Amino acid sequence: MKDYNKLSNLAISDSGFVFNPSNGDSFTLNLIAIFILNKLKENKTKEEVIESIVNKFEVTKSEVEVDFDNFINQLIMYKLV
Repeated sequence: MKDYNKLSNLAISDSGFVFNPSNGDSFTLNLIAIFILNKLKENKTKEEVIESIVNKFEVTKSEVEVDFDNFINQLIMYKLV
């Protein structure tokens, strides 16, 4: 399981603007990415996040699994996790 504790420092607006106060970087996210970040900040597991997305949005579990992993890889690339 990945350590998502660094995410607690991120400021996330409802419109998708994310600010990292530790280095001043900012990002713009789509609705699903905001949803994922907020769930991870709530210490939800990957499985819980995926289940929540499937229940809230009209997507399949297999689609969400791929997108979740791609998004986490981007967070790693930007050293956010």
